[in-house]
Amino acid sequence: MIYPTIEELTKGKFNRYELAIATAKCARIITTDYIKQREFAEKAQAGSKDSDKPVVIPLDKECRDEKPLKNAINKIYDGTYVIVKCEENENGETEYRGV
Repeated sequence: MIYPTIEELTKGKFNRYELAIATAKCARIITTDYIKQREFAEKAQAGSKDSDKPVVIPLDKECRDEKPLKNAINKIYDGTYVIVKCEENENGETEYRGV
C-alpha cells in the first residue's frame, strides 16, 4: 500500500495531475538544494587541505538518504511545502505556481 494516499495528499482540493506537477517541482527543489550543499562541502574540504584536521560539513540527512520524490511527497503531506493554485487568466485557464 502506498502511503500517504493520493486522497490524503490532495485533500480534495487538487486532482492527480496537479499533484504530479507539484511533486515533481518539489523534488527538483530538494535536488537543487542537495547539490548546493554538496558543492559547498566539497569546496570547504578542498580549502582545508593545508591543515591536518579534516573539515566536516554535515549534509542534510533526509536529502542524502532518501530519494527526492519520496522527500517531496513527505514534505507535501506534512505541510512543509504547500501547493498553490493561482487564479484563472484571461483565457479561462487556471495557472499553477507549483509548490
